[in-house]
Amino acid sequence: MATITLHEDKIHTLGTLPKVGTKATNFTLVAGDLSKKSLNDFKGTKLILNIFPSIDTGTCATSVKTFNKSAAELENTKVVCISRDLPFAQGRFCGAEGIENVIMLSDFIDGKFGKDYELTIIDGPLEGLHSRCIIAIDENGTIIYTEQVAETTDEPNYQAALNALK
Repeated sequence: MATITLHEDKIHTLGTLPKVGTKATNFTLVAGDLSKKSLNDFKGTKLILNIFPSIDTGTCATSVKTFNKSAAELENTKVVCISRDLPFAQGRFCGAEGIENVIMLSDFIDGKFGKDYELTIIDGPLEGLHSRCIIAIDENGTIIYTEQVAETTDEPNYQAALNALK
């Protein structure tokens, strides 16, 4: 279990993020068109998984916008934004904000991704949602960077995640 905070109040996650150097666990998530996407769909591509509680919060929205700008310049890299929001909410946000360079995927069905990666919040007002995390995966499926943001309302270290992919 990891301890993080929400407005400085302690909350906890299911476990700890996967270790750097390990293979990323396969996942199946739902895209905006309600199709299923898995980690296997991105074989041979570097990935940044931008994981957050909900697109309808300021910090989560900022992380998507920030990575949207960076993603356009990345070679052989995709930014995948993951939350438990419905795909319709993710699509509404992206349409309103002109987000075109990231891939939005939802873990709304059963939260299996959050459980498998041990980043589901298990208590407090955000119980059941994902904690704010970044996981970078190389083109061979190996995890090369992780960050679980200690204070949920803070932004992740964008530059560290991007640098890990160079």
